[in-house]
Amino acid sequence: MSVLTAVTVQLLVVLPAVAALAGLLLRRMRAVSGLVAVVAAAVALVLAVLEFAETAGRSDVVDTFGPLPVGELQIPLTMLADRTSAVIAVAVAIVGLAVQVFSVWYLRDDLRYPVFAATVSLFLAAMLLVVQSGDLVLTLVGWEVMGWCSFLLIGHVSARESARRAAYKAFLVTRVADIGFVLGIVILAGGAGSTEIGTVVAHWTGGSGTSTAALVTGNPTLTAALVLLLSGIAGKSGLVPFHDWLPDAMEGPTPASALIHAATMVAAGTYVVARLHPLFAVDETSRVVLGVLAGLTMVWAALLAFAQSDVKRMLAYSTLSQIAVMASALAFVLAPGEAPGLALGHLFSHAMFKSLLFLAVGWLSVLAGGTAFVALRGRALGRGALYWSLAIGLASLAGLPPLVGFFSKEGVLFAAEESLDGPDAALAWFLLIALVVTVGLTAAYCTRAWLLLTTEREGGLAELEAEEGQAESAEEAAPAGDESPTGAHELRPVTMAAALTVSVLAVLTVVGGLLLIPLGSGIHVGLVMAVVSLVVVGLAFVGVRAMGAAGHDPAALLGPAAADLSDRGFGFDAVYVAVGRAVTALARLVVRLDRDVVDAYPRGTASLTGIAGRAGEKAHRAAPSTGLLAVVLGVVLVAVAGVTVWH
Repeated sequence: MSVLTAVTVQLLVVLPAVAALAGLLLRRMRAVSGLVAVVAAAVALVLAVLEFAETAGRSDVVDTFGPLPVGELQIPLTMLADRTSAVIAVAVAIVGLAVQVFSVWYLRDDLRYPVFAATVSLFLAAMLLVVQSGDLVLTLVGWEVMGWCSFLLIGHVSARESARRAAYKAFLVTRVADIGFVLGIVILAGGAGSTEIGTVVAHWTGGSGTSTAALVTGNPTLTAALVLLLSGIAGKSGLVPFHDWLPDAMEGPTPASALIHAATMVAAGTYVVARLHPLFAVDETSRVVLGVLAGLTMVWAALLAFAQSDVKRMLAYSTLSQIAVMASALAFVLAPGEAPGLALGHLFSHAMFKSLLFLAVGWLSVLAGGTAFVALRGRALGRGALYWSLAIGLASLAGLPPLVGFFSKEGVLFAAEESLDGPDAALAWFLLIALVVTVGLTAAYCTRAWLLLTTEREGGLAELEAEEGQAESAEEAAPAGDESPTGAHELRPVTMAAALTVSVLAVLTVVGGLLLIPLGSGIHVGLVMAVVSLVVVGLAFVGVRAMGAAGHDPAALLGPAAADLSDRGFGFDAVYVAVGRAVTALARLVVRLDRDVVDAYPRGTASLTGIAGRAGEKAHRAAPSTGLLAVVLGVVLVAVAGVTVWH
């Protein structure tokens, strides 16, 4: 390992964290704190590119501040530098820099912008720590810091009750899920006697070469550990049944949404599973659990995305669906390193086109004053770079060639197709069908979004009344924080830096497929599945285009009730509320039983003792009678006489 590589990786993680601290200390100097955040993100990108150049064909272990002395358990706290970590670090750094640059303009009049920029820097450091981690403890640290930062970013406009509720909801859901994540790490590390990822993988797969290695097949302890890990990953990534917090997270500013959705917290679970994929490869049960969660989530979220009245909530549901697409690749066992490469390839491409879409929508929302489709109808027309950026982003999300989304999506379809004749044939068929359905649904909601953004409102009175009702629903369900931060709308021109940021992301969405090759998966496009997916996309486009004829909203044909249910996630939030109330009621019952039943006996004994003491005290203070005094003296005399005779 070269010194340059070690220093590069260490600075890559430490620099954004230092920038976060500096930004908080300099928060009264808005321009300086913003400059610190942008420069730190830019340097992080340079360092990530340098790591990419340094790790060609090799993998290096990077020390941090030394192992922790914890008895027999080894906690080396090492980081890992290889081509995979380098490519994902580049993606994270690109999105982080784009968010920091765009936020300077987007939050120009936000008094809490320095705090926001510092939180983004810390978020960036936490994700980079997860990416570079070679130790489960470091992974856990980065994982939890991201959860805390997401709470702060979602609730950035803390004066708004809806933002506070969304932040609490995200925090509670992910914290509950993280219980399983922590327990899974404890089991894996305890069994291996080390938290170093390589040692853990070698132990549980039998690769340690010692007699203490776990059995490769049918190990219930390994199964339990991996399923527990998946519970935490499902919480962070928004897989069913933990999916409902992510659309509500749109209460945060649009740049925060781009950061959370594109390449950090919700994508972190995919990266963790990819790093630990050798463990999943030898445990069929955990792969089935992962595959079922992924299949259900990708279809369900894509269905909900179609009829959303707010474009940011549509993108949120699309993130849930695309994260599930990534996870589905990890449910397969292909050639060594191939399944993780395909999953991370889609993670990389998703980071490019999803950050592009969020920032472009943020730009458009400033011009229109909101993110509801009713407010954005036709507002993309004549916008030049913004128009084309939205077109490229939606086309890549829909999986059109030759954009990066097409190649990464086809890679996942290739993994499913290759597994049809393997031992996981049933799971492969389930996921292949789910993937094809998701391809069609994704093309459908992307087509609807494009039609609404580029078509002026038309139609009769019924259509206008339906859209007005949709607007009222959007006002209740959509994130109020995504309106223009100044309210100036057209009077507030975009800066060259912000516009250039969106344009660069559009370029990367076009040519980013070339960066998928170093991930170890290459570019896999199966002819049959490519034709099938393109036919499905074409049919979805034609169908939605016909539904949206004459400027109508295609979702309006589903009826107002369906649109309202879709906006509200089919009432899944009510399930969370019901569970919360049930837990609260149970907690109150436990408190009452503990107070009124369990503690009744000790309290009763204490009460009786107190009563007896007070009675004795009262008797002691009362004037003794002559008879009682004679009895006491008699007892004393008898006692003295007895002792004397005894001697």
